[in-house]
Amino acid sequence: MKVPTLNGDIDTSEMGLTLMHEHLFVFSDGVQEAFPRAYDLEGIVADVTEKMRQAASHGVRTVVDLTVLGLGRKLPLMQRVAAQVPQVRFIVATGLYTYNELPHYFENRDIDHMASMFVQDIREGIQGTGVRAGILKCATDEPGVTPGVEKVLRAVARAHLQTGVPIYTHTHAATRRGLEQQRIFKEEGVDLKRVVIGHSGDSNDLGYLISIIENGSYVGMDRFGLYHNEALPVFPTYDTRVRTVAELCKRGYTERIILSHDYCGFIDWFPMEVVRQIAPKWSYTHIFEEVIPDLREMGVSEAQIQQMLVANPRRYFEGA
Repeated sequence: MKVPTLNGDIDTSEMGLTLMHEHLFVFSDGVQEAFPRAYDLEGIVADVTEKMRQAASHGVRTVVDLTVLGLGRKLPLMQRVAAQVPQVRFIVATGLYTYNELPHYFENRDIDHMASMFVQDIREGIQGTGVRAGILKCATDEPGVTPGVEKVLRAVARAHLQTGVPIYTHTHAATRRGLEQQRIFKEEGVDLKRVVIGHSGDSNDLGYLISIIENGSYVGMDRFGLYHNEALPVFPTYDTRVRTVAELCKRGYTERIILSHDYCGFIDWFPMEVVRQIAPKWSYTHIFEEVIPDLREMGVSEAQIQQMLVANPRRYFEGA
């Protein structure tokens, strides 16, 4: 089966070691265009490129970039990185990232109109680049399924049904938002095995996580590098994140686990020096340098590690 990337279509058999939830660049929508002198784009691109080369040195061959409207998606910058790190393929997303309200454009247009925008990105290409989206992204956070969020979830579901492109979500795990997302997707006719419920690893509530899995979806254990500290009190500790994955593997759920970092090579929400200070382990390589060795120590086998990083991403895109 073929999947589109920044580097052209590839067969899913070529995906190899895959990070399923990362970002090359996250910009506040509209700010860089309005105030371009605030950004050293050449320096930013060079820095992100070097970070991605480090991931490639650990054997990463595919990265799923889940940057969409609401996160400042910039395909031309992403293409520049892809051209300089040809050994890595980048699957890019369409969708809309909001916790509550919609951009004014979508407020007074219906769900199907929004879905048609996503379908256009999938079938024709994004922002005039000709690069087609290979995955759909939406979000539900602590405010829950607000009218705006529900509109996005249903639009993403309808775009999925029209195109077959899979869905990856952002959730607020503490309030069990993944179950609400699954309910809406099911109402729209989505096969839940085509869905990753993202940021599930923010919770160690095994009952919640197993419910998501037994409903059919993958759980995104995809924020490795973001750990509990004074600046980030809402996140679990490193030990909690790793032990939760190990316990799910022990219970036989390896085939429904996705590993990643949700790392942003560049994010303008904070000065980057602040990001490095509050999340010093957050990177594209942390899983390989620290998490996998500790999972092995906890009894997770090499076959299970390969399942989570190679086989599961491939099966997810194939719909197998």
